[in-house]
Amino acid sequence: MTPYKNAWHHIRRSPFQSLVAISVMAISFFCLNTFAVVSSGMTSILNYFETKPEITIFLKDGLDKSMVESLQSELANYPNIREIKFISKEKALALYKEQNKNSPMLTEMVTSSILPASFEVSVSNVKVLEQISQNFTAKTSQVEEIIYQKDIIESLLSWTNFIRKTGIIIVSVTSILTFLIISIIISMKITNRKDEISISRLLGASKFYVKKPFIIEGLFYGLIGGFIGFTVNFVLVLIYSNQINVFFNPIIFITQNYQYYLALFAISEVSASFIGYISSWYGVRRYIKY
Repeated sequence: MTPYKNAWHHIRRSPFQSLVAISVMAISFFCLNTFAVVSSGMTSILNYFETKPEITIFLKDGLDKSMVESLQSELANYPNIREIKFISKEKALALYKEQNKNSPMLTEMVTSSILPASFEVSVSNVKVLEQISQNFTAKTSQVEEIIYQKDIIESLLSWTNFIRKTGIIIVSVTSILTFLIISIIISMKITNRKDEISISRLLGASKFYVKKPFIIEGLFYGLIGGFIGFTVNFVLVLIYSNQINVFFNPIIFITQNYQYYLALFAISEVSASFIGYISSWYGVRRYIKY
């Protein structure tokens, strides 16, 4: 019997053990693929805010035209400035009414006199925002308040790092459990076939020959488990990607680039095969010593 037929024979003779090994591998790689998709989405959100940085500087009432122009000129001298918009009181009122057009109670008592004029400044480098904020915060006689995306970016960065660390921990733990479970299953099968292995060795079979079916079995668990884990994740992506992307619009949280998923599939299969191989190799190395 060839090693491949022998490996298939081992799998068929203990279907429940094989099912456990494949299930654990599938769960592990479902977690890995889910982590990869979510991490990619969080990176997209972070990149969106980092490439569209904006700071809003609210001005105090009573500033004359020359003072406003002086502040605008000062802003224009900063590096990496993309756009400077001056929002007058009248324009601020128009924007407010447009935003609350379906709530007349919120607009009927509001006039331009109670809304501040402001500058909306877009830059191409998020670090410039910190410089502008520090310098204009000191202008207490001219600037009422400053709002920019530092808190949003820092919060997103914190969440992204948290998700990545959590994902790495989950994937690491499930991978270790998968390694141990497959090693134990292979070891049990070797123990159950001690007499068969001894007879094969007495008949002249090499040590590698008797080990090979168990190593092939581990590779089989890896390939099938990795395939199932990726497939379940990919099916969920196909079902829910549109709803999730609509929720995060205009950000594409779940990529629809199929080359990305092809690469993810290849990584899953290679990684799963490696874990299956290492697990079975460890089992046969520990228990087949004769």
